[in-house]
Amino acid sequence: MSEKIVISPTSRQEGHAELVMEVDDEGIVTKGRYFSITPVRGLEKIVTGKSPETAPVIVQRICGVCPIPHTLACVEAMDDSLGIEPPKAGKLLRELVIAAHHVNSHAIHHFLIAPDFVPENLFAAAVNSVSEIRKTAQYVVDIVGGEGIHPSDIRIGGVAKNISELARKRLYARLKALQPKVDEHVDLIVGLVADKDLPKGLGVHDQPTIATDIVYGNRDNFDLDRFTEMMPERWYKDPEIGKKACSTIPLYDGVNIEVGPRARAVKYGGFSGKGTVAQHVARAMEMKTALSRAIAILDELNTSAPANVGNFDVRGTGKLGIGAIEGPRGMDVHMAQVGENGKTEFYSALVPTTWNIPTMGPATEGFHHEYGPHVIRGYDPCLSCATHMIVIDDEDKSVIKSKMVRL
Repeated sequence: MSEKIVISPTSRQEGHAELVMEVDDEGIVTKGRYFSITPVRGLEKIVTGKSPETAPVIVQRICGVCPIPHTLACVEAMDDSLGIEPPKAGKLLRELVIAAHHVNSHAIHHFLIAPDFVPENLFAAAVNSVSEIRKTAQYVVDIVGGEGIHPSDIRIGGVAKNISELARKRLYARLKALQPKVDEHVDLIVGLVADKDLPKGLGVHDQPTIATDIVYGNRDNFDLDRFTEMMPERWYKDPEIGKKACSTIPLYDGVNIEVGPRARAVKYGGFSGKGTVAQHVARAMEMKTALSRAIAILDELNTSAPANVGNFDVRGTGKLGIGAIEGPRGMDVHMAQVGENGKTEFYSALVPTTWNIPTMGPATEGFHHEYGPHVIRGYDPCLSCATHMIVIDDEDKSVIKSKMVRL
């Protein structure tokens, strides 16, 4: 006899979501559905009709966990719409910020999953390791981006200013000194995940993975013509869930996909692992990749070179600009269109967890429902970023609009 297990809200993630699992007599999940119940964000509406420089300041407030990728995706989209090519130093500094953010964000996730994997006798050491890594990674974002949480110095056309030679040397020295700590931390996490002895095949699915770059992002590797999306009531085929779900369902080539550290490792590192354990391993290993890239950038950076294009013409070409950034949780795509009047005419964001939402629920199927939360946390979901606006009837709560609302 089928039974329904509902976890609402799911825990140790950013934002609120619900996991609904239908299970058989043995408690095995036969159908899993995961969806956002976080209220509307509406940031796309706020920036519409304002100057393009306003957008990076506003849309980075989509989330306090992922402000770096949202800022970078925004300025990349604006650059593309305005026909701007930032100078090399500006590009390197932008990439340095996202590399440090990868290290910081993955460390935060290890804090969130610590109760799942870390034994009591190692708990303090693991938490201290997370704190030490985050302190240095956030220092880099603070110095290069202007602020550790909402980076004010990442601008259209590059970054506000280059860093000084003294700052470059200091950051280089601190990141080199951090490498042994990160290596030790990664070994600890990978070992503890293996010791947990999760069921073989947990979280494995047959959906494709997509990534645009190994660290930063590349709009040339995202084809907008292959993207479609549908309203949740069509995807879940359950009227109750369709009414409650607060995000649209993005598809690539007509199917749901997985984005994030494992997707990047598969495309750029030849990684073949699948499922929940592989996601944890790929995320931990990516801390090393990101840190190495950050050090290489500081070694290459010319601090005497210009880091932005200077004054630019805000009168847009009308082109739909694309910004594709690889955030810690995956591909973050922002789209912006600036009109000839110098105002943002259209803005939309397809954030990482939105891509993963339709894949996460089915990934719980085939295993006992007690493992459902493990599968979900393997994706490090961030629902605050992922929620779009829909219009519902005040009386019966039915969805009025039949497509994603462009406010």
